Amino acid sequence: MTNSPVSPAPSSGATSPRPGPVRLYGEQLARDPAELYRSMRAEYGRVAPILLDGDIPAWFILGYREVHIVSSNPALFARDCRRWNAWDRIPADWPLMPYVGWTPSVMFAEGAEHQRRAGAIGDALDAVDRTELAFICRQVADRLIDGFGGTGQADLVADYAQQIPMRVVARLFGIPDAQTPALVQDIADSLDVAEKANAAHQRNFARIQQLLQLKHYQPGRDVPSRMIAHPSGLTDDEILIDLLVVMAAAQQPTANWIGNALRLMLVDDKFSLTLQGGRSSAGQALNEVLWKDTPTQNFIGRWAIQDCELGGQRIRKGDLLVLGLAAANADPQAHPSSFMDSGANRAHMSFGHGEHGCPFPAPELAEVIARTAVEVLLDRVPDVELAVAPEELRWRPSLWMRGLFALPAKFSPVVSVMPRQA
Repeated sequence: MTNSPVSPAPSSGATSPRPGPVRLYGEQLARDPAELYRSMRAEYGRVAPILLDGDIPAWFILGYREVHIVSSNPALFARDCRRWNAWDRIPADWPLMPYVGWTPSVMFAEGAEHQRRAGAIGDALDAVDRTELAFICRQVADRLIDGFGGTGQADLVADYAQQIPMRVVARLFGIPDAQTPALVQDIADSLDVAEKANAAHQRNFARIQQLLQLKHYQPGRDVPSRMIAHPSGLTDDEILIDLLVVMAAAQQPTANWIGNALRLMLVDDKFSLTLQGGRSSAGQALNEVLWKDTPTQNFIGRWAIQDCELGGQRIRKGDLLVLGLAAANADPQAHPSSFMDSGANRAHMSFGHGEHGCPFPAPELAEVIARTAVEVLLDRVPDVELAVAPEELRWRPSLWMRGLFALPAKFSPVVSVMPRQA
């Protein structure tokens, strides 16, 4: 037997008693997820049994090495959720259905089909000029700051961070400016578990469907036009659903990345001096957030193709594995406490890993958006500070995403720099 954490499951023999599964849902998760992951690691090791909403069993992967192994071995741990052995226990209105409900999108495609779909997305995104992207981001950020800058106060989550990613994506998609405000609202609503999510998703579906019809006759220098012309021969149905995936993946993680970085720069003493000079620490703050408060905390997931053993736990064929990205980032073997300054270390798992990780060049484009958003804000309002005590800031109670309800800030009023839109 080798030292690999993955091995065929033993057919028989005594096993040592294991503690019972952890209920991994409820508002308590938002209070201190880092402490939760530490306690789970101490109790269970690198792979822990958990219960998701409604006490649905799954495995939680805490170890950095184990997350790497699961995400880079599609022959053992696959993405097609139809392999799940618990579907007979899942009600149609299960809260996590948006994460696990199968769709014919790149998210659940495997093998050559996934390579074809992801390759087309990657090529279409890679054609985005980075200098032009930064220019678009500055325009969007400046216009938002013009909207609230004269008041000397703002919620930097609702008024700024949440507004930027989809406004930028709309420009990259060639969506008319007049449609952007409704699109931004519908994307936010579609990512919610509330009743309005389904209606918002249907509006986005219709919006992108109309956009594709237009791009067939009036192609441009935009992502949908490039996907239509891509040599992989994507159908309109494939492009439509994959564009919706790209939109959802771009919005909330990037928005929370911006908001979490701004929070860090406003509450952490080591950033207080650099705030006076503006931009110099933006990159450092963004990287530290990916290690310590990553926007995508956990990811559903992978499904075991066969019985095996992982991190000392016996995994059954069809079991669901939740990738603990934040827990892996905090794994002492990967990020020991003696090296708490993340610096330029980019070996985090915040963008996932393997063929179903965030595909190139999406992380690079997201960083351009996030860095530009932070830099423009600090350039325009260099005296920005929290309008409430740090302990009053509240994290949204989510196992999956890490983001604030609000980030109230105050600053000296600033004048507009963008011309008024007609």
